[in-house]
Amino acid sequence: MTPRLRVPAAEAAGSGMTSQRVRDRLVQRLREGGIVDERVLNAIGTVPRHLFVDEALATRAYEDTALPIGHSQTISQPWVVARMTELLLTGRSPRTVLEVGTGSGYQAAVLAALGLEVYTVERIGDLLRLARKRLRQLGMNVRSKHDDGRVGWPEQGPFDAIIVTAAGPALVDALIDQLAPGGVLVAPVGGSASQSLVQVTRDADGQLQQATLAPVMFVPLLSGTLD
Repeated sequence: MTPRLRVPAAEAAGSGMTSQRVRDRLVQRLREGGIVDERVLNAIGTVPRHLFVDEALATRAYEDTALPIGHSQTISQPWVVARMTELLLTGRSPRTVLEVGTGSGYQAAVLAALGLEVYTVERIGDLLRLARKRLRQLGMNVRSKHDDGRVGWPEQGPFDAIIVTAAGPALVDALIDQLAPGGVLVAPVGGSASQSLVQVTRDADGQLQQATLAPVMFVPLLSGTLD
């Protein structure tokens, strides 16, 4: 599914180092890096990542690297965004997804571009306000909340998929409890020295299975909220 972007076409398309040609090269690098789901690659190629970073960093938006977004937070590396999104979709057709850690709003935009019903929670008010503005400008239908992400959004659950974009020392029970039967949770787990991407699935009978995947590096998953 291709999102109907509301921002001016030229602004969304970019130019020079933010052009569609540069975006397409990123998609090709992701494909060569093992991302195989064409739906995910199409979403990455469509959502204008340069609009989710500071203007001074826009020319680096389509590098396959994490970039700072303020408040000691980052916009995740595109490969990581693509891989985590791919893991949510493999072998299943989720309808609702909870994102813990809105950050810049880019991961939520990619999920919305796939036609998912996205709920996202962010603990830092300044980041959430800016992400909401970006998502509205793009016409993305994303529901967001300023709250402690470790609590999730229980009143909207259970969710078919949950994606956590910050690393805790262990999986959070409150989030696993919000995972629907047949659902999948993908999260980085570990500390500052070592982290791994972990996938948790809940079968139709409610039983949980856990798999440890690739090494990753994310900002820490913190409790509480900041204005």
